[in-house]
Amino acid sequence: MPIRRDEALEYHAGGRPGKIQVTPTKPFKNQRDLSLAYTPGVAEPCQEIVRAPESVYAYTAKGNLVAVVSNGTAVLGLGNIGPSAAKPVMEGKAILFKSFADLDVFDLEVGSEDPEDLIRFCQLLEPTVGGINLEDVRSPDCFHIEERLRETLSIPVFHDDQHGTAIISGAALLNALEVVGKDIGAVQVAFIGAGAAAIATAEHYVRLGVAREHITMCDHRGVLHSGRQDLDEYKRRFARDTKSRTAADALRGSDVLVGLSVGGIVSAEMVAGMAPRPVIFALANPDPEIMPDDARRARPDAIVATGRSDFPNQVNNVLGFPFIFRGALDARARAINEEMKMAATRALAALAKEEVPDSVTQAYGIERLRFGPDYLIPKPFDPRVLLWVAPAVAWAAVASGVAGRVIEVEQYRAELEARFGRAREIMRGLATRAQRDPQRIVFPEGENPRIQRAARILADDGTAIPTLLGDPARIARAAADAHIPLDDLQVANPRTAPDRDAMAREMWERRRRKGITLREAGARAEDPMHYALLMLRAGRADAVVAGLDVHYPDAIRPALELIGAEPGRRHVSGIYMLVLPHQTFFLADCTVNIDPDAETLAEIASATAQFVSRLAIEPRVAMLSFSNFGSVKHPAAEKVRRAVALLHEREPRLQVDGEMQADTAVVERILTQTYPFARLKGAANVLIFPNLDAANIAYKLLDRLGGAQAIGPILVGMAAPVHILQRGSDVDAIVNMAVIAAVDAQEHRRKPLPA
Repeated sequence: MPIRRDEALEYHAGGRPGKIQVTPTKPFKNQRDLSLAYTPGVAEPCQEIVRAPESVYAYTAKGNLVAVVSNGTAVLGLGNIGPSAAKPVMEGKAILFKSFADLDVFDLEVGSEDPEDLIRFCQLLEPTVGGINLEDVRSPDCFHIEERLRETLSIPVFHDDQHGTAIISGAALLNALEVVGKDIGAVQVAFIGAGAAAIATAEHYVRLGVAREHITMCDHRGVLHSGRQDLDEYKRRFARDTKSRTAADALRGSDVLVGLSVGGIVSAEMVAGMAPRPVIFALANPDPEIMPDDARRARPDAIVATGRSDFPNQVNNVLGFPFIFRGALDARARAINEEMKMAATRALAALAKEEVPDSVTQAYGIERLRFGPDYLIPKPFDPRVLLWVAPAVAWAAVASGVAGRVIEVEQYRAELEARFGRAREIMRGLATRAQRDPQRIVFPEGENPRIQRAARILADDGTAIPTLLGDPARIARAAADAHIPLDDLQVANPRTAPDRDAMAREMWERRRRKGITLREAGARAEDPMHYALLMLRAGRADAVVAGLDVHYPDAIRPALELIGAEPGRRHVSGIYMLVLPHQTFFLADCTVNIDPDAETLAEIASATAQFVSRLAIEPRVAMLSFSNFGSVKHPAAEKVRRAVALLHEREPRLQVDGEMQADTAVVERILTQTYPFARLKGAANVLIFPNLDAANIAYKLLDRLGGAQAIGPILVGMAAPVHILQRGSDVDAIVNMAVIAAVDAQEHRRKPLPA
């Protein structure tokens, strides 16, 4: 993606200059907050830390704070541009830490090229930060600085320019060699470049299993051989007794090329002389040593990786350092050792072999990703990397004896998942409930690859027992085209089902006084949607999830005809769960009832509250209006008041009140101070809107502009679990809906379906 100079400058200078700021994490609105944040209240944690030094992690941000330290002597491909010019890069690093791993950063640019000054500076930082990321420090100074700091500090120190590339490309190497069928102990590896990244990467490869004597490394003067007298102590580790003198010599017959030098230095002729099925890592940025297209023209059998996002197999350090520090800091590690780096490499390699979610493929504008020559390592924006790498690193810290606290991996993974936002935390809890008693979920649109992929995920996770409806041959073809293994998934064809006639008669019995004939019932029973609902009625399924390819009204109509509302209710309604960083709201009715009367509003509120209770969340229901408790006399407000009165009479234990305005409902101070008589014990979490206009507009604005994640629509008030997808939902949304349907089904199993 080309970036114009003026565009880049405006990005950094526009609005508030720079890319980062400090944001308070505690309330600071009044004199009391001031007294708690500073004097006199701050003295209490100070004294506690004196008494118990480890409590600094409990009372300060140290455990979530990384210092990114540079002296600007080797900035990107720009060279020694100094500390001030390096600052935009360090701020960029801070954004990556925060965005990918929720770690806070102080970027610290040091005005000295003397390694001893940098060492002393970092040593003095130890009380302030939980870890230090050294960045853009020239070689060989960076080796000496990191070694000294690892010897003298009791917090993690990590020079990303060295180890980041080593860790990420190490994962790519393991998987590339698996794809081409080569033994890591036998391959010949040629390095073009002998700086900090190359030397650290070569050392990491040796730990992965590459024989040191099989590595040939080149700097700008040629091959590092045993006859050279100009090599420092770090390069001498890779000096070979060899007759090779040039990069072309080094590449001849090699299995692997690792380029960590400058763009365009490797020619097509050079890679043409490599061994069969070569692995080419051309990692110079922004221009690789050889462009992938040129490499493949010269060697069609090659596997190619670069550091660029516009080609497959991007070796990007962002796959490493945020998650390595996340795991290290959470384990309170005293260092980042080789075991932790190795754990990160193997976790990345393993993740690349997992099914890739739609959210990742959509982010990159591609149809699918599948382990193989063009997908060796996860994409940088794959949110699962946090859940795989950080726990692996944390556990490696514990196992190798450098951790300050023990990490229970599954619990830790759940904590990390919560960092993605409350939606993932809530859905994880629901998925755990679903896994305890997997329910049979039928998908009428079984020929759709997105439905198939969601079913595969549900089955693999043990969340549900899915059944796909449709023509088996079409289902198989679609699955094969999408590379989705159907294996143990149940498939049924309504047209040839042995119970089709019985299903048709059941439909006719229910609908014969609604104008349907037995012949028409037989035709409808062959329709997957109707057949799925009949399966639900017959007890052969626990829930139905449908609507991916049809309009909402067309999907809900058969459900109302064959399943209907649960006993005691005349209406069903659609709700959305809106998840914000610190709050979750349930909005109703967003999809079904256009202009409900008071009776219908009361039913909507009751059914929504019942559903929320099933999620183990205490419902606090606000009946919304433009009026606050009679402040405006109008028929629309009166309708809401009547609905509240009905609810108070029928369900006296339910926390519900109104009519009230939206801010009164969600701001506890307004509710409790201005209207202390309200029956809500705290701000509302269930918002019942007076009509479909208001509800639909509100949830879409919150979803699109308010930073909320919308989960739904969730159909409530049905006699059995039927949930209608938004048309065109992605796989994640389908999985979320199926999980909700499974939990809903667990609750419905306690009640019989009405005759």
